[in-house]
Parts: sequence; C-alpha cells; structure tokens
Amino acid sequence: MMRRLSTFSIVGRCERTGQLGVAVSTADVGAGRMVTWAKAGVGAVATQSWPNLYLAIDGLRLMAEGKTADAALERVIREDPGREVRQLGMVDARGGSATFSGRDCTDWFGGVNGPGFAAQGNMLIRGETVSAMAQAFESGHDLDLGERLMRALEAGQAAGGDKRGRQCSALLVVDREEFPLWDLRVDEHPQPVAELRRIYEVARLDLLPFVQGLPTRENPLGTLSDEFVATNLLPPPLRPGAGGSR
Repeated sequence: MMRRLSTFSIVGRCERTGQLGVAVSTADVGAGRMVTWAKAGVGAVATQSWPNLYLAIDGLRLMAEGKTADAALERVIREDPGREVRQLGMVDARGGSATFSGRDCTDWFGGVNGPGFAAQGNMLIRGETVSAMAQAFESGHDLDLGERLMRALEAGQAAGGDKRGRQCSALLVVDREEFPLWDLRVDEHPQPVAELRRIYEVARLDLLPFVQGLPTRENPLGTLSDEFVATNLLPPPLRPGAGGSR
C-alpha cells in the first residue's frame, strides 16, 4: 500500500484568465509531485490520504472529455475499491468543483468547495486549516492564481496544518500551453510553506518571465527580449530575483 499523504491542499481556477492550479503542503517528503495534477483548458486535481494517482489521471481524462469536476470525481471514486481511504479535490475549466473524503481517512479530515475551488485536508490539527484556505482563496479575486493559491496555503499553515509537522510543499499552475506556468516544489524543509514563498518570490521575478517567453505552438520562436537574455546570463544574485549564489 502506498504511503499515506497527510496533507492540506487547494485546487483552483482563475475566472479572469482561465488558469488552473493546485497548492499543497504535507509532512511527507517529496509528496508534491504525487498530489498536484493539472492540464490547461481541462482541470486541476489534488489526490491525497492513501492516494491512487490514477484517480487524478483518469479525472483529468474525463474532464477533457467534457465531464464536470463533480461528475468526474463521482465516476473515479465509484470505480475505486479503496475509496474510503482516498481524498480528492477537483476543479474543471468552467469553474465547477468537487471534493471527497473517504470515511476512513485519518482525523481531522474534510473538505469544502465553491465556485472555482476545492480545499481539503486529512490528519490535520483542526478543521480551521481547510476553512482558512477557502476564505483566503475566495478573498483574492483580484490576484493572479499563483498568488491566490500561495496565500491559501499560508492561511492553512497559519490555522494549524498537518498535526505531524511540516516537510514539503508544492505549487502547480497551468495557463494556455501544454507546459506549466508555475511548477515549484520544496521536497524536504523544516518550514516548507515559508520556503515555497521565498522560492515563489525569486521565481516571480526571474523564472516567470522566462516561462512566459518560451516558444509556443503558435510562436515557435518565443518572445524573450534581448534585455531578458542579457539579464539571464548574469549570476543569480545579480538578477532581479537575487536568488542563488555566485
């Protein structure tokens, strides 16, 4: 049986841009890649507790075929014999959302969803972790999706988080392309959410412009400016994000 991912996560959609994403924190090393799933123009999924990764894979496939998040989640859960130890959150490209917690997940567990988001967690100190994430996400309509998800994760950590402690966190956001806009992970750290925030702020100034200027299907030459290329050739501490070392 796969290792339990005692986790708090949020999946979300930006109503302004159509971006889709997931943010997660857990007390299991390297769990971010297993929990976070998203496909541009289709949906986003978080799969946790005793996870079955095919629930995320099949959920995205069903949403790509036109199923709503609610219908896709109901279908994959109904067909999974281990459903009572699973936890899932899904959001589709139209902003539909759904969350599920099997009755045998470890306390405290639960989830809440609304237009454009689903927040869920298990083995938490208290339920306020999930409600704090939801409130933070809903209050950030004017922010970019990456920032909204980060603030939701920070609110969840501040409200309690995983009762075993802290170890890893991750952020995944897709926009219009087949590759992610944001794909950041802190795989092992004593303060993973705070470290994810630090990396996010460096990447916002240094990595994000690079990703936004990459070649696309419509523009195979990309849009990186000469100024950015020159800046990118500098040592990391001399770039706008001032990260890394010389």
